[in-house]
Amino acid sequence: MTAYRNRIIKFIIQVLIIFFISFFIRKETKIVSTISVALNNGLENPLEIEEIQKNQKELYIENKPKVGDPLYTFVGELTGYVGDCPLCSGYLACPPRTNVIKKGIYYNDKKYGKIRIVASSRNYPCGTILKFNVKKLSSDPIIAIVLDRGVGGNVIDLLSDSKDYAIKKIGRVRNLNFEVLREGWKEWILNIKNL
Repeated sequence: MTAYRNRIIKFIIQVLIIFFISFFIRKETKIVSTISVALNNGLENPLEIEEIQKNQKELYIENKPKVGDPLYTFVGELTGYVGDCPLCSGYLACPPRTNVIKKGIYYNDKKYGKIRIVASSRNYPCGTILKFNVKKLSSDPIIAIVLDRGVGGNVIDLLSDSKDYAIKKIGRVRNLNFEVLREGWKEWILNIKNL
C-alpha cells in the first residue's frame, strides 16, 4: 500500500511541476498566431496545393497591415539636440554610424525616404521609425528614425541643425503621442508565390 501511495504522490508532484512550468512559460511568452483554414469537402481526397496557396494568399491580403498604420503608440517627451555638443563626436550610435556634422539631420530610408534622425533609449531598437505631430515644428507629421542613443525612458531627442533651434524651437514637448511604424531594422516579409 505504501508503494502505491508513493507512486500517486510522485505522479501528483510531476503533474504540478508540469503545470507550473507550462503556466510560467505561457505567461512569459508572447504568442501571435494566425489560424488558417482550408476547407476540404471531399474528405477522401487530399487538398490540392493550389487550393492551400489560394487560401493562404486570401488570408495574407485580409490581414496585411496597411502602409502607415502604427504597430503601437506610446506617450513620451520630445527634446532637441545637436551633433556637435561638447560631449558629442558627431557620429551616431546606431549603424551605419553616420557623421551628422558632415551628413546633416536627415537619413534616407529605403521605405520612408528622407526622414529626420532621433535619439532614444534602448527601449526602441536602432532603425525604429516614429511618427509624431508637433505643430510648432511642422504642419505635417514628422517621421523620424532612431539612429542614436543618449536619453532615457520615453524621451525622444530630435537631431537639429543648431543649438538655438534645439533649445528655443523644440525645447521640451511633454505628453506627446508617438506612433511606431517600424520596430528596428528587421521587417518580416511574407513571401507568397505569385502574390
